[in-house]
Amino acid sequence: MIWHCGRFDFDTSTPIIMGILNMTPDSFSDGGQFADDAAAIERALAMVREGASIIDVGGESTRPGSDPVDAETEWERIGGVIAALAERELCVSVDTRHAEVAKRALAAGASVVNDVSGFRDAAMVDVVAKSGCGCVVMHMAGEPKTMQVDPSYEDVVAEVRDYLAEQARVLEAAGVDRSRICIDPGPGFGKTPKQTIELMRNLHELVHLGYPVMVAASRKSYVGYAYKIEEPRERDVASAAEALLACELGASVVRTHNVAMTVAALKDLRPAVVLGLGSNVALVAEPGEETEAKIAQINLAVGQLCSLPDTQIIDMAPFYESEPAYFEDQDSFVNTVVLLRSGLPPKELLGYLHGIENSLGRVRTVENGPRTLDIDIVDYQMYVASDDELTLPHPRAAERDFVVKPLLDILPGWDLADGTAVGAIPEEARVGKARRL
Repeated sequence: MIWHCGRFDFDTSTPIIMGILNMTPDSFSDGGQFADDAAAIERALAMVREGASIIDVGGESTRPGSDPVDAETEWERIGGVIAALAERELCVSVDTRHAEVAKRALAAGASVVNDVSGFRDAAMVDVVAKSGCGCVVMHMAGEPKTMQVDPSYEDVVAEVRDYLAEQARVLEAAGVDRSRICIDPGPGFGKTPKQTIELMRNLHELVHLGYPVMVAASRKSYVGYAYKIEEPRERDVASAAEALLACELGASVVRTHNVAMTVAALKDLRPAVVLGLGSNVALVAEPGEETEAKIAQINLAVGQLCSLPDTQIIDMAPFYESEPAYFEDQDSFVNTVVLLRSGLPPKELLGYLHGIENSLGRVRTVENGPRTLDIDIVDYQMYVASDDELTLPHPRAAERDFVVKPLLDILPGWDLADGTAVGAIPEEARVGKARRL
């Protein structure tokens, strides 16, 4: 997936680092450190050298309990630095909730508008709609001054997800192409630490929306709560660990104070692996309960996947019933797709998967024939290979309806490692027609 930000295009298959440059006297962890233009520019250039692709410049603190700043004061703080960084051909993001500031920043060369208020202001929507900039839509309950006064949710994950989906739709309705939109769940903005932790541990639910997802955990209060670190500036190690965890769950943009430490932590990010699972032979089933038995067999396999070394299940698609493909004289299948993060090399992983298939009675006598369980490696991130033992990506993945539909449920817009778009083949041309159970 490509995130389009003005003249910059970012491939979100690997994490994009956004360095934080606060030009405020009162930000929660670095207020006053970079209020001088020269110091701010020096800091921005240092972050670029450390690995930042975007510099996020802010002139208004939105920490809990903060007082608002008028647009003119905000612009006086950041205008010169934005222009200076843009002149150096850097991708600059403006962290603002004021339409006038965003407009002036874009005119000065900024390429991203990062709006903590989630583009609730129609004037802000109008500004970005007239530009080609990237847009970061953040969730914030209420306003910074009062957002931490008894925040309440029935289901924080669902409510944040639905809000972000609606605000993204507002932008698209105004003419903003969805490829320009990134979403941010807003950790700590109108959320208790416990609510934020629940949200951040379920970031894959936001990935289902089909936009790049930002993790902005750096030095946040929930990090201090979870890791028992009181001083914000001492939270960088924990913040980097949170960034790694979020990226394993599918986040693709990391907003951070400590770029070098975050880059180092993300070296441990494991490849994403997509598995396709199917069954059409029920080993044990009462008449009429064959579908349930096939589902049970797949669930047994998923349970064994949980035991693989250096591997974690990140997400699992709904179950589908599908027509047999290629060899049609057999019973219908139940299929799903599982997303892993794994440090196992592809062929070693394949050996483990064959072991799971064998444990559930897999027999390989008829090509594409009946099977108690089938596990295919559909895609292994950034790995393309072909030999007698394993071909990656799976050469028939994009033509199989029973793979495409569940895969796009959890990874909308997914491109295989060879660049093939999963949804490139029209449904009517795909084999193994599938319907969601």
